[in-house]
Amino acid sequence: MEVSRPLDALNKARDKRVIVETKGGKQILGKLKAFDIHINVVLDDAEERANGEVSRKLGTVFIRGDTITIISPAE
Repeated sequence: MEVSRPLDALNKARDKRVIVETKGGKQILGKLKAFDIHINVVLDDAEERANGEVSRKLGTVFIRGDTITIISPAE
């Protein structure tokens, strides 16, 4: 799948593990299940990380797009 638009990159990452960093400095790792044009995302099996270690398990989470600074593949 060719990536020619930002949402194409997210579509390619669907059902894969991603790391989401927020404006507050939090890192959340989980499987990208859904997103919309505002980059609101839903992650399954999510966990919050601090200093590379899992600090808490979150399960399924919704993260508002306006709080996200980075979305990166986890693998």
